[in-house]
Amino acid sequence: MTETDESRGISPERWNRKDWWGVVIDTDDVETLTLFYSRLRGWRIWKMDTAGSALDLGEGAGYLGVQHNPAYVRPVWPAPEGAQQMMLHLDFQVTDLEAETARAVELGAELPEHQPQDDVRVLLDPAGHPFCLYT
Repeated sequence: MTETDESRGISPERWNRKDWWGVVIDTDDVETLTLFYSRLRGWRIWKMDTAGSALDLGEGAGYLGVQHNPAYVRPVWPAPEGAQQMMLHLDFQVTDLEAETARAVELGAELPEHQPQDDVRVLLDPAGHPFCLYT
């Protein structure tokens, strides 16, 4: 049985909103990055094609977009002195930092050696974007 918006308690009018906002991240592999965040957070893929995707956060008017960029260059974190610094990262609160870090790595994240805080784990998604899990 296919789950529908109505069966999930989401009004069909939700998609007719005019106040949507989101964060869009670049990649050279839309499908891999989209599936990673969908599995990591349990977000439904609202749409996906070779040009990009949108992940439905399930409430409110926010979304996470993934955009294909053929000239994409994987970021370096932490950036070497004098190099372009990270301009944005995603933060996700979790209840069990160790378990969620392990699950993120199983899904394709990388755990860098440099970890600046004890109660936060900086990870790199499959495209190299830093994101944080915290308690």
